[in-house]
Amino acid sequence: MAPIKNKIHPEVKIGHVHLIVSDLNRSLKFYRDLLGFEITSTYENSAVFLSAGGYHQHIALNTWQGKEATPPPPGHTGLIILHTFPDRKELARMLKRLYEINYPIEGASDNGVSESVYVTDPDGNGIELYSDARLINGQLTKKGTYKLLPNR
Repeated sequence: MAPIKNKIHPEVKIGHVHLIVSDLNRSLKFYRDLLGFEITSTYENSAVFLSAGGYHQHIALNTWQGKEATPPPPGHTGLIILHTFPDRKELARMLKRLYEINYPIEGASDNGVSESVYVTDPDGNGIELYSDARLINGQLTKKGTYKLLPNR
């Protein structure tokens, strides 16, 4: 396999996700080549395991349900995968990469606590790429909540 041109930042956080995909190579173009996750292992020609920062596995892609599995139609339940970027700069870097290849952006938001960009993977899974506001020295307010410094 070709080396990754744009590795994802090693501090990106994501849970342990298993995704059924219909085309492994197409999904790799999204998760590895576009988002920048690194392949950590493979299983025959039916599964690939990816991570950020050298972790053993954040995302598992497999075709075990069949290479012609279909995504849910729009408006139905599905999966939203959250990718937490360590800061606004890394989220902006990813947005620039998406923009440069004209990848469809489904939406974006800034609620004052986090900034998000929404895209869909090739199998119709919703992806939220986001960066949280920074804590000011980890300080708690008198009400017991964290004092935030907006990502501006």
